[in-house]
Amino acid sequence: MSLNEKVGRSLYEVLRDELDRDLVEYALIDSFKNFQSRNQPYPFVGKKELKPRARIPEREYKYQNSMLLLFYDGTLPSEYKKFICFLNSNRVTRKNLAAHVLDLKTYDDFSQNIKYFESHQFERIFYSLLPVDYALLLQKDPSIKSKKRYMLSHFHVKIDWPISSAAEDLGRELSYLTGDLYEQGEKYAEHMQKKLFEYYGFHHSVGGRRTAAVVAAQFSRRLDFLSTIYVASSSARSLTKIAGSEVSRYLLIKLSSEEMINVAKANGMELDTFRNEFTIHSEKDYGVVIFLTVYEHTAYAKPSKDGKVRSLDADYRWLTVASQLLVPKPSALDIRPIRYSVIYSA
Repeated sequence: MSLNEKVGRSLYEVLRDELDRDLVEYALIDSFKNFQSRNQPYPFVGKKELKPRARIPEREYKYQNSMLLLFYDGTLPSEYKKFICFLNSNRVTRKNLAAHVLDLKTYDDFSQNIKYFESHQFERIFYSLLPVDYALLLQKDPSIKSKKRYMLSHFHVKIDWPISSAAEDLGRELSYLTGDLYEQGEKYAEHMQKKLFEYYGFHHSVGGRRTAAVVAAQFSRRLDFLSTIYVASSSARSLTKIAGSEVSRYLLIKLSSEEMINVAKANGMELDTFRNEFTIHSEKDYGVVIFLTVYEHTAYAKPSKDGKVRSLDADYRWLTVASQLLVPKPSALDIRPIRYSVIYSA
């Protein structure tokens, strides 16, 4: 990579870190506040739901915020419009927004610059569009060659690439297929499609935005620039981030006072400091914190070393837990995450 390319990639990663914080705020913290304001108990995710291949009860929680975002360190080629629908009709323009989603009277100084990441009004329109059906597309502005400039280019973006094509694509990449998805029979094809979901950290029974995220993540692997897919659903109560082949998941967990005391002590921290920097909500006997699970792929989910075609065994696990962390709240910029294992605890 050239120096300019390295600098450009660094900028993308910095902006992605900023998006991590913004989307944790929207998908988790704001959702928690939604439940609180209505005097409803928050539906914390159970430990079993964090294990690879775990099935999440498909119950919709109406106060839980949902979203799907595609963030690219480049610009999608126009020939991909038939697979990811970024059309003129759903570009982020004054005309399209006024016709479909937003009351632009709330934006006193609305202009086309509002869609750029560096705009002081970007967050306003970004948060306004996050709940819109389907996906948002955030990518590099191709009209400016001299510098990196990212824009929210499209909203209401549908992912039209078939699941079968995504499974076939991954199967060939990992040497489980040589050609067609059904070359070894229908049962084999069914297992390959289930493994596609497992590869990206989901149970194969999920629907809606999570299915779109899986397909978009696999499709994005054919691009020659970095991609990050963010998805949150009202069923999962979490934020999943897919950066290339790296899968991680943010959610909220509840710690008792005793657990907080132990964590603070183990990390050389005062309890008050832990409460101030990590808890998004705190009571006398408990605190609510942000928990991050980072997953890694097993050898069965990586290309075979010799390149030879191998047989798919549905029982072999493709994903395992790599690390578990307590993440400081978005406003705590100088605090590092803390290791905290909970998934396999008794």
